[in-house]
Amino acid sequence: MKARILVVDDEPAVRQSLAEILKLEGYEVDEAENGGEALAKLAEQNFDLTLLDLKMPGVDGLEVLRSMNSVSPDTRVILLTGHGSLESAIEALRQGATDYLLKPASSRELLTSVARGLAERTEQQQKRMLLDQLERSVQRLKDVEGVYTTTQTQPQVINLEEGVTVDLNRREIWRGNQRVSLTPTEGKLLRVLLENRGRVLTHRELVFQVQGYETTDWEAPEVLRPLVSRLRRKLSVFPNGERWIANVRGTGYVFDIRNASAKDIP
Repeated sequence: MKARILVVDDEPAVRQSLAEILKLEGYEVDEAENGGEALAKLAEQNFDLTLLDLKMPGVDGLEVLRSMNSVSPDTRVILLTGHGSLESAIEALRQGATDYLLKPASSRELLTSVARGLAERTEQQQKRMLLDQLERSVQRLKDVEGVYTTTQTQPQVINLEEGVTVDLNRREIWRGNQRVSLTPTEGKLLRVLLENRGRVLTHRELVFQVQGYETTDWEAPEVLRPLVSRLRRKLSVFPNGERWIANVRGTGYVFDIRNASAKDIP
């Protein structure tokens, strides 16, 4: 079965041209004329890949990409951008986009990029399937050997030091009258850090657990840096909150509220 692709562009001629090229290649194609319509379709239907215009009125491409991390995390994204938006396109790559194409892209460039993005998605799905099969095999082996494991449910409401409470389900943190709300991605990052309190997590580990994809050693810090910075700014409303997430230079991050006052944030 051919892949399903969503084409998002506020220019009708560009959108229809891209859709026609993809349909001729045999793909199933749907269209959206703005970011809001795109997010609505992504929430209702499954798409393998999205061609996403970077510059659109209202909800732009970067906002759609950020929201897709929670709305449709398995959908690959290829950005469509002009020369003046290259910096934004690179930022989009850091946030999980597969590729970007400069307008106007040729049919060959478009189809090559789409094929590469779909291949990466298939590879990621196969890895997950193999991991699931491995986990099931290990569990069956334990059952045969008479080894029983007890599933421990992680607490959803956590009381930290300094009178701070974290509700992981609602993605809220409060202390007295001070309260902050987190985005889905910020909430996922905080959950991973809290579940590994005191343990140094590498940049690549964090990107994989939070964003769900593999990165190189040099890409991972670039992906994490803006996300950690935003989370630190929100935590800064609490005493020493900006220091709870400590950087371990050249390695990764560790959540350590007890020794926060003694740590430096680079």
